[in-house]
Amino acid sequence: MTPDTKRYALTLGVMTLCASLAPAAHAYVGPGAGLGLLTALWGLVAAVGVAVFYVVMWPIRRMRRRRKAEREATQARPADTDAPVVQMRQPTDAPSAVERDVERKTGTGGPRG
Repeated sequence: MTPDTKRYALTLGVMTLCASLAPAAHAYVGPGAGLGLLTALWGLVAAVGVAVFYVVMWPIRRMRRRRKAEREATQARPADTDAPVVQMRQPTDAPSAVERDVERKTGTGGPRG
């Protein structure tokens, strides 16, 4: 041990001895400070509890919403499911909504070619 280490060890021992021999403080915490401390503690506990609750409930809510959407989709289907579903196709030369928007904003509309 170096002399500095011995000095710090002695200082630490003396400080520990002094702290252990201190008399009781007989401190008083009034009702206002005590209730404020309890309110802050319960607020912290409630905030952590709500956060944990929402993290746990998130996948459950997603599952329930997905099941509800699937149930509504099956109820909205026509009774005759053997009939083929016909979808209308857009002509290939018709501009898309994005192209129409760009043409409207830039003023470059006109015949294609």
